[in-house]
Amino acid sequence: MSTFVICVGRSLGSGGLMVGRRLAERFGIRLLDNEVIKLAAGESGIDEKFFRTADERKGFFSILGDFISPISAGLSGMAGCGSEQLSREHLFQLQSDAIRAEADRESCVIVGRCADYVLREHPRMVSVFIAADKEDRAQRISELRGVSHDEAMRIIRDGDADRASFYNYYNGAHRWGEASTYDLCVNSSVLGIDGTVDFIEQFVRAKLGFLRKNE
Repeated sequence: MSTFVICVGRSLGSGGLMVGRRLAERFGIRLLDNEVIKLAAGESGIDEKFFRTADERKGFFSILGDFISPISAGLSGMAGCGSEQLSREHLFQLQSDAIRAEADRESCVIVGRCADYVLREHPRMVSVFIAADKEDRAQRISELRGVSHDEAMRIIRDGDADRASFYNYYNGAHRWGEASTYDLCVNSSVLGIDGTVDFIEQFVRAKLGFLRKNE
C-alpha cells in the first residue's frame, strides 16, 4: 500500500492531539507534532529554538515580527541564512521540507504545522479539522492546566488566534477552521474522543480506498 498522511487541524481544547495520537495507533503509523521541529532542526542544522520561536502556539506575529535575530553564530555559514537575520519564511520552508520528506518516507499523522497546506499536492493526504463546543474545550483546558474557567477561556481565545494567524499567513487560499478548507470537519463534543476517532478512521479508509484493517 502506498504511503498516506492524515493531517489534523484543531481548535485549542478540542482534543485534536489526542484524536491524532489514537488515529496513529489505529493505523499503526507515526504521529508527528513537536517531532516536526526536531526533524527540521536535524536536517537543516539550525537550533530548535528558532523553530520554536516561529511555532504556531507561541504568538506567531507578536513574537516573531518580520525577522528573527539569530543567536547562533553558526547560522551565518548556512545556505539561505544571512548573518544578521533569519526570516520566518525560511524557517517555514525548512519545516515544510521536513514534513514533505517524512510524508514521502512513511505514512504518518501530522498534527498542526499547516501540514495540509504543505502536503496539498500529496496524492494520499486526508485533511481533518477537530472542533468542539466551547464549554467542553474550557473544561478540558481547566483540567489539563489547572486553571479557572475564565483563564481557560482566555487561553482558548489566544490559542485559536495564534493558530489562525499562523495558518492564514501561509495559506492565502483557505482559512483556518473553515469547513471548505478540509476534507472533513468533526465536532468532538458530539461523538466524544473515541467516537470521533472511529468516525475519522472510517472516513480515511473510505477516501483512500482501503476499507479492511488488514490491508
